[in-house]
Amino acid sequence: MAAESAQTLERGLRLLRLLADGNRGRTPTELAQELGLSRPVVYRLLTTLQNEGFARRDAQGRVHLGFGVLVMAQAVQPLLRAAALPALRALAEQVGATAHLTVAEGEDGVAVAVVEPSWTDMHLAYREGSRHPLTRGAAGLAILALREETAREQARPGSRPAGGEAEPDTAAARPFLVTEGQLQEGARGIAVPLRGLPWLEASVGVVTFGLLDVDAVGPRVVEAARDLAHTLAQ
Repeated sequence: MAAESAQTLERGLRLLRLLADGNRGRTPTELAQELGLSRPVVYRLLTTLQNEGFARRDAQGRVHLGFGVLVMAQAVQPLLRAAALPALRALAEQVGATAHLTVAEGEDGVAVAVVEPSWTDMHLAYREGSRHPLTRGAAGLAILALREETAREQARPGSRPAGGEAEPDTAAARPFLVTEGQLQEGARGIAVPLRGLPWLEASVGVVTFGLLDVDAVGPRVVEAARDLAHTLAQ
């Protein structure tokens, strides 16, 4: 009985992850095919998830994540912030710039954790909860780069990721994103996506006014993102 319950839970979690992959929705038949399960099994799982608010059907019968997931996401954010603060604090002190963790909510990025350096005369203030389109600013572009990596991997099973080494302002590929003035005039930012966490679309970055030594600061941001991803994966 315990083994059967564990299998049902595992199938339900796989179904939820599949629904979280993209916004187009899927039919029960498509879900059954992608999960390798029979349609009756998928229908039973969907009935349970719909009753609990974790799945919903649109007018065309396609299945989407339910709004009950938002309640769980709101409960997770404080835990995510607490886990991110040590890495962000170390990063901010090292580079003398405001460090932040940005999480995707649909097509927007939301700053869920922000740490300002303690020793600089001037630094950029960045409010937790700030929201902006993913298409603007290093933090959002890093998340979009992560989505592109994931799409390439899904299209080519077994291939290695290209590393998301996109750089909007130079032809020289780097493992981080650099922008200037996209969210605020005179502000410069560097960001790196959090990799290896299929349940989270997020990036770590720094932002400041004035000069920003990209070659010196960029690797620090890469290291901070790697450390935080390792912490969250445990």
